[in-house]
Amino acid sequence: MLSGSANSVFVWLVNAHFLPVELSKAYRLINHGPAVLVSSAHGGVENVMAASWACGLDTVPPKVTLVVDSETKTRELIDGSGEFVLQVPTAGQAAMTHAVGSLSLVDDPAKLSKCGVELFRVDGITIPFVVGCAAWLHCKVIVEPHVQSAYDLFIGEVVGAWADDRIFRNGHWHYETAGPEWRSLHYIAGGHFYAIGEPVRVDPT
Repeated sequence: MLSGSANSVFVWLVNAHFLPVELSKAYRLINHGPAVLVSSAHGGVENVMAASWACGLDTVPPKVTLVVDSETKTRELIDGSGEFVLQVPTAGQAAMTHAVGSLSLVDDPAKLSKCGVELFRVDGITIPFVVGCAAWLHCKVIVEPHVQSAYDLFIGEVVGAWADDRIFRNGHWHYETAGPEWRSLHYIAGGHFYAIGEPVRVDPT
């Protein structure tokens, strides 16, 4: 069951399109290198930040890596809870994605509302999920104190994965049949993103 601050229309849509992804295929949700949204929560505080340095690390069990600067609120919350959610935002969410990557919860407690972030919840998971994304990965931190301290690098085991079946189904992205607003974002700098391009297919030999 889903609950939280999402409006009733989205709750209906998410029930219809928010579907689990086999963990063996979870790496495919971020294997194409998109910018991601990282949600975290601890001690009654919730946050969402944007990150570009997140990628798949392993498939069985699925693992990801994520770089989170030690000065961020997200780092504090992940350190406290030992978990996080990665989301794949869409081109239609570019402005919100840039906003949450530019504004800090440390400086502005109203960050999420100012950036237009809507959250929803999945039963049994304390970390909130961001409304309107194309995919979500719930990750538990594999504690590596030296790596986290020296490189700001977290390793997370993916313990749950979901995608919107209008864009990801049967283990594959379907960007070529979805509207341009669904395309994933790939960040360069200074508010400049690229949306994922057209597919290039190679016949297996």
